[in-house]
Amino acid sequence: MAWKMYHVAFRLLAPLHVGWFKQGNLQRTRPYVTGKTLWGALTARLTRDGNRNDYQTVGTQVSQFLAFSYFYPSTRPDRVVFWPWENVEKFAWRYLNTYASTALNCDQNSAEEGSLHETEYIAPYTREGEPVYLVGYLLEQQGCSLKWKDALSRLQLGGERTYGWGRVQVQDDPQEAQNFWPGWKVDLTGPRPRLEAQAEATLYAHLSHSNSLPNLGGALEPLVGRETEKADQFGRRIVPLGLAWAPGARLMESHPLQIADFGLWQIHP
Repeated sequence: MAWKMYHVAFRLLAPLHVGWFKQGNLQRTRPYVTGKTLWGALTARLTRDGNRNDYQTVGTQVSQFLAFSYFYPSTRPDRVVFWPWENVEKFAWRYLNTYASTALNCDQNSAEEGSLHETEYIAPYTREGEPVYLVGYLLEQQGCSLKWKDALSRLQLGGERTYGWGRVQVQDDPQEAQNFWPGWKVDLTGPRPRLEAQAEATLYAHLSHSNSLPNLGGALEPLVGRETEKADQFGRRIVPLGLAWAPGARLMESHPLQIADFGLWQIHP
């Protein structure tokens, strides 16, 4: 079935933490929003909008009828100014910051020993005071009845949401797009969106590891996520997604790929 691709830009209204790994007492954030993060936020919003408690069923529908790119911070809503892997220090200085906190020991009127920690986040404003946008693509399959466009304006992304983090606002109505990330073309006529790349193209999402893709240069990492099946079981289900090449890796030879569930890229079968 055919797909339509939309360019989407969110204005970041609050700090955004996309869980990655812990380094000492610092909880690092990914410098981008994964497709799984957006899938989870949309699933939660659509489930609540429908006054339902069946997150699993709604999540399956979201995976079936929608596909996601990853979303990247930018000072412009129409394009990404530069990528996190191009200049790591410059990107971190412009977009990232940290928040320190600790637990209190009320009996001793002091901080709880060993509880001091920092949480890294993507800031809603750069250090130069410019607003930050999250730029990416959302693809809709023909016949989709999910009210995802309405839901986009009421999403919270990432972690620490009970503290107001992760609030976003759609900059403009999603616009149908013809072009994808640099170096990539999208075929929208198949069961899943198919990707065609030039040689030495950059990966803009995690690419599931496969022995049939030996010629890549970049970082390989395991992916694990949490999912909610019912409202009283938040994040209880742990879902391993396997090994994957991280965004920023280079595909040395052209291979047909496809956008699979959660925005992961896979070898086209």
